[in-house]
Amino acid sequence: MLTTKILGKVRSELETPRAERPFGSGWLSGSIGILAGITGLLMIIVLRNPSLTQMPELGAVHTSGFFKPALYFVLFAGFTLACLSLMLRKDKTLGATAMALTLLATMIGSLPAHRDYQIGGVFFGLDFFIINVLFTGALFIPIERIFAKHKDQVVLREEWREDLFYYLVSSLLIQILTFLTFAPSNFVNSIHEIGSVRTFVQSLPWVVQLLAIMLLTDFTQYWLHRAFHRVPALWRFHAVHHSAKTMDWIAGARMHFMEIIVLRAVTATPALLVGFDPSAIQAYALVVYVYSTFIHSNVGTSFGFLEKIFVSPRFHHWHHGIEDEAVDVNFAIHFPFYDKLFGTYHLPNGQWPKGYGVQGHPVPRGYWKQMLYPFQR
Repeated sequence: MLTTKILGKVRSELETPRAERPFGSGWLSGSIGILAGITGLLMIIVLRNPSLTQMPELGAVHTSGFFKPALYFVLFAGFTLACLSLMLRKDKTLGATAMALTLLATMIGSLPAHRDYQIGGVFFGLDFFIINVLFTGALFIPIERIFAKHKDQVVLREEWREDLFYYLVSSLLIQILTFLTFAPSNFVNSIHEIGSVRTFVQSLPWVVQLLAIMLLTDFTQYWLHRAFHRVPALWRFHAVHHSAKTMDWIAGARMHFMEIIVLRAVTATPALLVGFDPSAIQAYALVVYVYSTFIHSNVGTSFGFLEKIFVSPRFHHWHHGIEDEAVDVNFAIHFPFYDKLFGTYHLPNGQWPKGYGVQGHPVPRGYWKQMLYPFQR
């Protein structure tokens, strides 16, 4: 009960209206101090239990000479910002929480070495979650502050905790999600020989391969995305993604795990089957990750003629719009000409949707309720 009360107080302080937290009030230093404290604590956990908490692909990051100095900097920054918030802010909740997190991380990090736990090769991508949030947050939060469409929209807006939890779960389950993504392509690859096609594809320049992957996967996901809207059983899963009433860099993380598996498997299979260079496929994975974050972001800049070639935030915001004219439009993720070709293009000149979400807002609040929603009658 006490823990719930403390967490409720911290949440209330973090969600303080903008007018009540002017610069110099200690709110900003306390909030960033909490972020630094949580980041440092998670980095310590990863460092002490690498077999269980880190992706093998990121192992080189933790053994590099950069990781520990970065960790010390994060902890020092958290401690300093906590002190600053305690001095400036009348309510000491944020400063005290940041201080407690920083000291807890420091204490755990100073404990004697212990056994590195393993569970039969299973790992949870805690380090992937840290990089996910820090990289996308550091990239898009400043961009949204400068080029915001909705100027009064704050970073810690309504539903931010749910979407951050989506980030956490999808990152922790990265191993099983990756396995299920590649399983269909591995099966198809074992029963089909298309050597001549692969030879031709692999002879293409690397940049051409990357562009071809974008075109191929966007075509595949266009029809899958459209099916998720038109088939009632699939829509119940996709409705979770559309339930976000606010669009920003973290809103794109809201996606049911079943949809993630189906979407990744179906879109990855053609690229893997055809035989593109693995480095080009990896580059595409980074491109689509950043690009998907970008088109959900609260960026109101007009991109002029580029909006006719590439999907822009305004284009995808119309896909999430709550108006009748926004229903079942703009399914492409990269190239809007697919929507023009198949009759689902909608981008009224200079206009944005007035709101976001699903008509009637039938999807419940809360991560676990949303996970169960598609299975309920």
